[in-house]
Amino acid sequence: MKIVFETYVILLIGIFLICVEASPATDECQEKYGNGPNRFSLATGSPGELGLLKALAEAFDSSANATMCWKKAGSGESMKLLKEKQVDMIMVHAPAAEKKAVEDGWATKRTLIGSNEFFIVGPPEDPAKISEAKSAADAYSRIASARSKFFSRGDNSGTHQKEMASWRNAGISPTGDWYIVTKDFMTATLKRANDEKGYFMTDSSTWVAERKNLPGLKILFRGDKFLVNTYHALCQPDSVTSGAATASKFIDFVASPAGQEIIRNYGKDKYEQGLYDDASYAMKYDD
Repeated sequence: MKIVFETYVILLIGIFLICVEASPATDECQEKYGNGPNRFSLATGSPGELGLLKALAEAFDSSANATMCWKKAGSGESMKLLKEKQVDMIMVHAPAAEKKAVEDGWATKRTLIGSNEFFIVGPPEDPAKISEAKSAADAYSRIASARSKFFSRGDNSGTHQKEMASWRNAGISPTGDWYIVTKDFMTATLKRANDEKGYFMTDSSTWVAERKNLPGLKILFRGDKFLVNTYHALCQPDSVTSGAATASKFIDFVASPAGQEIIRNYGKDKYEQGLYDDASYAMKYDD
């Protein structure tokens, strides 16, 4: 009888562990928005950090009875989560990786939703003289030549990928104690650059939202077309995950006139300018 009981307990534990492994972890949500029964998950970075995602999700919930689980991740990690079927959709800025995902069949419905751009910010005294640079590659060459402190997210996010592409364009592989990898998100790395008087490439949206808290930094280089940053939404193929259908509808909403108006105007009331450009503007720079 004892052997039978022990066997039963072992079986129950095994079943429990299997269920835990197979079930999505609800506590992985950075935030939840909406209250409807149609649940879906979305991975992204700055649009969530800056509150745009909340504004879009709450407007969507009013007509779709939906609840969004936001998982905070940069573009590289977001792509990984989508590929591993850990989320229903993503909002990212990594065009080459996005196209490959669609080509390989594990992502679909790639939709342009808006854009911002990258600024290279740094201490006002500008020791590397990047304010005189003619291109992003020139700015990066100046930073490396001066061995001026530079902060990199180093996390395979869209920002990190763009940074590394800029170094490649400059023919430089950055190494040394001047090149500091944070493995952190945009706002946290910006604050560290401010505190430690270094350079950093930030997206314009985060800069507008945080600039009042960054007295030690100023925009020193901007305007290179290479630094325009287009955002796309992608989702799981139909029926691959439980929230794929709702995620697809959310993409439709974000691309609709109502969704685009939210994107175009988001932040104007608080910061006197919008944090993002809409898809019609972004189209000029879309790959």
